[in-house]
Amino acid sequence: MPPIAGCCKPRKITHDCILAEETFQQINRPRQVAAQRASALRFADPQVQALWNALLVFPWLPAGFSNRNLREQFASLLGRTVHQLTRGQMTYQLRRLRLHGIIERIPHSHRYRVTEFGLRTAVFCTRTYARILRPGLAQALPEIPCANTPLRRSFNKLQEEINLCVSAAKLAA
Repeated sequence: MPPIAGCCKPRKITHDCILAEETFQQINRPRQVAAQRASALRFADPQVQALWNALLVFPWLPAGFSNRNLREQFASLLGRTVHQLTRGQMTYQLRRLRLHGIIERIPHSHRYRVTEFGLRTAVFCTRTYARILRPGLAQALPEIPCANTPLRRSFNKLQEEINLCVSAAKLAA
């Protein structure tokens, strides 16, 4: 496969993209495990992004983390105090994360650990959101002041071509 313009290495198409898409969709949909139901972990939801970021603090703690530990991190990422989030609200979030396989409960305790799947998912979601989605949208959206980047120029050219097609269609009618 020839290299993509502007890239150092050739890119390969992964053969497990269907599995990856299904995994992404499972996280973004409500889930039911036995009789328990958990709401979706929507990628663009600010609370879910705060959860992903909060979880990245805990993977290497040998004793895991508690409701309180997660509540402290989560509250600060949302710009709130610990007292503005109740234990019940955090229990809801913990249950959601557990049923989606992001965390697991440490047996005979009230502590949790991030699963390998959870760590990979949290890293992927936080990095994709922070490094691709937010900066990419800032470059592509016309109402946001931005430097004249190749992505912005491409979207502007696309918009010009669409406007020309619309104008031509109105004239022909």
